[in-house]
Amino acid sequence: MTSDEKAPRPLGDLERLVMEQLWAAGEPLTVREVHERLAGTRELAYTTVMTVLDRLAKKKLTERERDGKAWRYKAAAPRAEMAADLMMDALDRAGNRREALVLFVDQVSTEEAALLREALARLEAREG
Repeated sequence: MTSDEKAPRPLGDLERLVMEQLWAAGEPLTVREVHERLAGTRELAYTTVMTVLDRLAKKKLTERERDGKAWRYKAAAPRAEMAADLMMDALDRAGNRREALVLFVDQVSTEEAALLREALARLEAREG
């Protein structure tokens, strides 16, 4: 993400459900296909799904392409990249980045701490 791009805000529940379908699909989906996949878990109007997908496209969280009269949507970035962007946005809004990072690290598991150490070692190796 470039410095002039705005980081995404946390997703609402319905936006998250729709994004989950796009990430799981591995290929672009139409509104109808997303609606059908969600029908097993939630009772949603087709137009609601269409509105959510349109809103996600305007937020640049999805990309869409024409397929006849329909649009096909796919996630603009992998789930992990979006999570990292959301974490950076949260740090930007924390006021005290240092305190927020310390509190975050205090909450991670031993395995997650090991992953953080590995990532920091790679960063130091690149910079050194």
